[in-house]
Parts: sequence; C-alpha cells; structure tokens
Amino acid sequence: GEQMKIVCLTLARGGSKGIPRKNIAPLCGKPLISYVVDASLRSKVDETWVSTEDDEIKAVAEQCGASVIRRPVELATDTAKCEDTLVHFAENVDFDMLVYIQTTSPMVSKDDINKGIALMQTGYYDSVFTVTKEHWVPRWSLDVKPIDWNIRYRPRRQTIEPKYIENGAFYITTKRNLLKTGMRYGGNIGVIEIPFSRSFQVDTKEELMVIEALMKSNGVNDE
Repeated sequence: GEQMKIVCLTLARGGSKGIPRKNIAPLCGKPLISYVVDASLRSKVDETWVSTEDDEIKAVAEQCGASVIRRPVELATDTAKCEDTLVHFAENVDFDMLVYIQTTSPMVSKDDINKGIALMQTGYYDSVFTVTKEHWVPRWSLDVKPIDWNIRYRPRRQTIEPKYIENGAFYITTKRNLLKTGMRYGGNIGVIEIPFSRSFQVDTKEELMVIEALMKSNGVNDE
C-alpha cells in the first residue's frame, strides 16, 4: 500500500516552571532539546519538528537539524494543554503518524522510537506510549495517609502485581485519531517498555544533575 508519512514533534515553549529556559538548558555540554531531536533524526521518522513560540529555541532547534513550526502564543501559556498544540500541528503539517516526543526525556533512543513505530505498523494498535515497570512501593498522601494500602496489613512487595508507569518519553498516534479524539492516545493502546535506567525526565535542576551523572557514567557520546 501507500507509504505512511511519519513525523516526530517535540513541544518546546520558552517559559518553564522548574528550570528557566529548560528546553535549551545545557546537559553534558549540549542543549537538552538536542538529545530528542537527535534520536528522532536517527530513527525511521520522515520529518523531525519542534513547535515553539520562542526565537532562541527556534534557532537552537534548527541548528540541531529539526524543522520548526511557530506555536501561537496562546498555546504556549502555563495553562495551555499539550493536546491543543498537537492539534494545531496536525492542522498545519501533512502526516499520517505522529510521534510526540517530550524534550524532557533525553535518554530516549532511536531504537525506542523505531520499536514504537513498528508496533503501530502491525495495524493492531491505534496508539502507543512508553512505560517503565514499577514494583510496589508504599505511597502516602501529603497528610500522611497510606494510599491504597492498609497500615495494619502492609503487603509484601512480591505479592503485589507490578504496574506500568508512563515515563513520558513519547506517545504515538495517527493524525486521524488525534483529530477525532483531541487526545495523545486512544483506541487500542500498546506500550513500549523503557528500562528504569533510561526512564528519567528532566523537570528540576536536581534531575538535570542526576541525568548528567548517569550520562557521563554511561559514556554519553559513544554512539
């Protein structure tokens, strides 16, 4: 049949709460955004895009090899939903399948992306997203009440089924699905498991330091 056009999109607004100018904050000497753009460029996607309202981020994204779509300023506020920006992109760019990859997951690899695309191409899934397996830990609310467990019967970790958590690296869906539902996933959903060691997101300065240390110990530039 006809080739599906696959594009990758990263959202990178100028304002950010945890770290100022987070999307282009230096990580091992390169701007944060360069890692996901690079993974996308090496993967099987046809086009790599960044959506931003910010001139400096636009310039950095283009230097990294991405195409840039101007994001309307009203879609770059703290209250704007990611989905609204995805829909804006879908209304302005031609594609069949969208890999929405988050800037904050610099350890995502081209292989992860390719696995997700392959899963979509089986025709069995309407969307796919990345997960990491989490074993049970006792969670407490901020007013120190146990969440979903009983303090008198503290379970053994082994007796409780592990769960998947969204690690936020990427979400894949079709243009049709996105425009129909306005959501990043829906229908029959598949998952790509990413190991804990590469599952981290950068939202705070502390996480930036942790990831930098991990990358240095893993020899980040060895590819």
